Amino acid sequence: MNDDDLGHVPDAAPHDSPAEDLSMLGAFVDGELPPAGREALQARLAGDPHAAARVAAYRAQKAALQALCAGARVAGEERGAPGAADAADAAPAVLVLRPRTPWWWRAGRAAAWAAVGAGLAVAATALVPRLAPGLAPGLAPAGLAPELAAVSAPAAAHAETPEAFARRADIAYAVYSPEQRHPVEVGAADEAHLVAWLSKRLGKPLSVPSLAEYGYTLVGGRLLPGNTGPAAQFMYENDAGERLTLYVGSSAADRDPVRLLRDGNRRTFYWSTERTGYALSGPQTEPKLREIALDVCGALGGEPGQW
Repeated sequence: MNDDDLGHVPDAAPHDSPAEDLSMLGAFVDGELPPAGREALQARLAGDPHAAARVAAYRAQKAALQALCAGARVAGEERGAPGAADAADAAPAVLVLRPRTPWWWRAGRAAAWAAVGAGLAVAATALVPRLAPGLAPGLAPAGLAPELAAVSAPAAAHAETPEAFARRADIAYAVYSPEQRHPVEVGAADEAHLVAWLSKRLGKPLSVPSLAEYGYTLVGGRLLPGNTGPAAQFMYENDAGERLTLYVGSSAADRDPVRLLRDGNRRTFYWSTERTGYALSGPQTEPKLREIALDVCGALGGEPGQW
């Protein structure tokens, strides 16, 4: 034991014992003095309040250390670690004291970092829309939230190619034309409502061309998802049960010629007129499908140059 461990012990008086007396006090607390020396020191303590205070401080520190070491030994024995009790008896326990950061300091530091993060988020929200127009088309900064990344990508990057439009129409035909009980959402008996509803959803006036001269009557129609918005599908059927579908959606091109997409036993003729895409799909067994497609194209505003 030394004076550094007892910072709260009263300072010795100028006439106090020399340094070797401190060792004697420590030996007295530890029970290491012979009987004669112990009795002499006890007599001295009765008249030396500074030495008596130091002995009391030594004893308090010794009792605290013994209590801590005993608690560590008991904890090791309860865990059942092999040789825990022997190790505790063989080597003295070491107590490491670390200063704790006050709770108010930790809370203040956390609040400061939160404020910094909020400020950066506000700054990024304000700056990204200004910087985004300078990005290359179709590129968005890595790690941006979807709503911010969308600002940097021009609308043209989302435009669907005519071939992709045709494949979307072909898949819709393959999915719904075999349906027997629910091939459409709204039947032909309510054609006026069907056309008004789909026109409103697509944001443009639609019309349903008649295919009666080819032996097909309207079954009805349904609303479908397109690439950049809603799309519509009208279904026709002949007496033999064969079906055709007319798929309508938005197009990035003002006018495209009539083209053909082949997929298995399905055929799709597709084109665009006044930024509206059209695709007529049917089975390959329909020999007049191209003729029907050209007729529909003309009925919906197409020109001979597209044929």
